[in-house]
Amino acid sequence: MSVIHFVGVGKMGLPMALHLKAAGHAVTVSDPSEERLQLARQQGLQPAADAEAAMGQAEVVFSSLPNDAALRSVAAQVGRAARRGATYVDTSTVSQQVSAEAAQVLAAAGVLYLRTTVSGNNKMAEAAQLTVMASGPRPAYDTVLPLLKTLGPNQFYLGEAEQARLMKLVVNLMIAQTSAMLAEGLTLGRKGGLDWHDMWQVLGASAVASPILKAKAVQLSDRDFTPTFTVGQMIKDLDLILGAGAAVHAPLAQTALTHQLMHAALAQGEGHEDYAAIIKTVERSAGLSTEME
Repeated sequence: MSVIHFVGVGKMGLPMALHLKAAGHAVTVSDPSEERLQLARQQGLQPAADAEAAMGQAEVVFSSLPNDAALRSVAAQVGRAARRGATYVDTSTVSQQVSAEAAQVLAAAGVLYLRTTVSGNNKMAEAAQLTVMASGPRPAYDTVLPLLKTLGPNQFYLGEAEQARLMKLVVNLMIAQTSAMLAEGLTLGRKGGLDWHDMWQVLGASAVASPILKAKAVQLSDRDFTPTFTVGQMIKDLDLILGAGAAVHAPLAQTALTHQLMHAALAQGEGHEDYAAIIKTVERSAGLSTEME
């Protein structure tokens, strides 16, 4: 049994913390939202009275955080509070630059730092079906691998530094581009007179029927844009992706256009809908109604 403190029990962090607890580990949690802490408590997790004290007692500190600023803050906390030789496992989607800054802080504190980004949405997190991409000290990875296996069936070790951060951006680039592909393809079909439901049935049985397309078909065939990942969240990730491209002079022209479509969806009031709402953005540009009988 490991003693674990988990920082950030949002839609992704809460199910991950629950899987760790279900595997028999002692898990305390912290989060800036009292509502999320109450939900965690209702599901059997123990909120820490003092987050830094809990970090000091933990063998492993996990976190699931929304952005660069949150990682800077939590990494500083872990550096102050965690004992030397403890392991910090961060699952967030953040920039390589800020992650590298966190690595310096943690190295100075004697804390082992694993970047363990995850691919999958909150429903996949709840079902323990995440894919884990890890980088950092190999001995630390080998030690915590049994913990990572509670999150999903696939774990990949990619290197000693920021490789996991970049790999997550590569994956999310392709997820964003899938939504742009759907937006154009479905708009062409509707404009030409194809039935919306017929198109989804054919796409799901075709050569382009990727796992993400099949997953999206469950909701989108009924024009349900309830978010698993919002337009606003995708804009944040695309900002990171385009920044990573600029840093190594990789031209990401198609991704830049998708970024603009996401901003258009945001401007049209759909920032809190699923990122696939850019389908409606492209439909509008073609003179189609986004309301269907």
